[in-house]
Amino acid sequence: MKDFDLSLENLGSIFPDHFTEEQRAKGKTVFLKELAYRMHKFYRGKMMTVPKAGLYGFNWFNVWYTPGVSKVSTAIREDNGAAYDLTNKGNFVGVVSDSTRVLGDGDCTPPGGLGVMEGKAFLMKYLGGVDAVALCINNRDARGNPDPDKIIDFVKMAEPSFGAINLEDISQPNCFKVLDTLREECDIPVWHDDAQGTGCVTLAGLLGALEVVGKKLEDVRIVFIGAGASNTTIARLIITAGGDPSKMVMFDSRGSLSRNRKDVEEDERFYRKWELCLSTNPGMLKTHEEAIKGADVLVAVSRPGPGLIPGDWIRSMNKDPIVFACANPVPEIYPYEAKEAGAAIVATGRGDFPNQVNNSLGFPGILKGALLVRASAITDNMAVAAARSLAAFAGKKGLSPDYIIPTMDEADVFPEEAADVAMQAVEDGVARRVISREQVVEEARRDITMARELFGKLMEDGFIREPPPELIREAAKIAVEAVE
Repeated sequence: MKDFDLSLENLGSIFPDHFTEEQRAKGKTVFLKELAYRMHKFYRGKMMTVPKAGLYGFNWFNVWYTPGVSKVSTAIREDNGAAYDLTNKGNFVGVVSDSTRVLGDGDCTPPGGLGVMEGKAFLMKYLGGVDAVALCINNRDARGNPDPDKIIDFVKMAEPSFGAINLEDISQPNCFKVLDTLREECDIPVWHDDAQGTGCVTLAGLLGALEVVGKKLEDVRIVFIGAGASNTTIARLIITAGGDPSKMVMFDSRGSLSRNRKDVEEDERFYRKWELCLSTNPGMLKTHEEAIKGADVLVAVSRPGPGLIPGDWIRSMNKDPIVFACANPVPEIYPYEAKEAGAAIVATGRGDFPNQVNNSLGFPGILKGALLVRASAITDNMAVAAARSLAAFAGKKGLSPDYIIPTMDEADVFPEEAADVAMQAVEDGVARRVISREQVVEEARRDITMARELFGKLMEDGFIREPPPELIREAAKIAVEAVE
């Protein structure tokens, strides 16, 4: 394998020719985990803080700090909005988590989410030109139970320092209360990427997929497997975009959601699920088999597979079925299995398969657009606007069964997405800075280009060290041995 080249072609070359598709898929997961561990240990994390103002002599400390900076403090005291012009607030995001549901690994203790939150900050900078900081907090009570009110209080106290907050990896039902309370009570956008981010990007992929198979959103029957923060928000955004809730059925670990689910109705913490109980599944379908039979779309965001979605379910679906198997790190069914069962289009959350439904296509552009117009919130309409923007971008490139959504290496998608989100913020009345779409594209592209050039310069000049090639080879060796 070529050193440092993690393209799909080279990633596949680490495995012997006799490996099956399933062995290769499992091996890639092992390899990426092993490599991630070694790289994080080598760099001691992914992020650092550097200034963006120059130092033109030692006396410039008197300008950047005391006594000169006193003028900045008093100006912001007189007008808090001046913080957007005089500090980095307007391009600064706090990535907040209690680490209770980190990827597919569950509760990882408060510091356990730092690697993921640093990863979000890394992606925000490179893809969106946005500065961010990881903030993993301890909200456990004396018994070790996470308290959502502590997250709410923390964010409200930290709000003056940030232009937006990205919530991440907070277990349900706490995540619902935290997001909805903060959206209502904060004066800056609060975004829950596991919910709104996944919902936005999944909707974008669905719009592209429906275009490929020649179906309309309002006509299709959709079955959802999993009823956590991600899938419930996916369903809500699909409905907001024009999907028909009467043609939808959602399943959690106890069965289908419907008006008969008294357990959901009686637990006020699950009010988002109860909303879907009232609006979906009017026929009171109970089993996966009867719900999936004749369905057009299957959206699974449940628990890691494979083997959770039998091929027979897909064979019973309508013509040209669309399957989203988005559990991480292993999808509920491997794409090749779904295709063998008749799926016309398959999407997963992984980058080593076509049609990756990855939140990284959403949050950098969405947050950038919200920040550039100094939005006070990110509405559901703004998330839908981002989804339509992504789908339109892919449409211009040329949709196909293996290309229903843009990929992260298409840099031009993010300024366009930021602009569409910003314009929707203006339309929704949550923008405090009204600028043209062209100006948003220009400013977003400038910041993204600068961020990417900075990455390149730091690597070129050795401020970001090149890792030893043997780290990749060690990870590859372990991956091959693990599945051989």
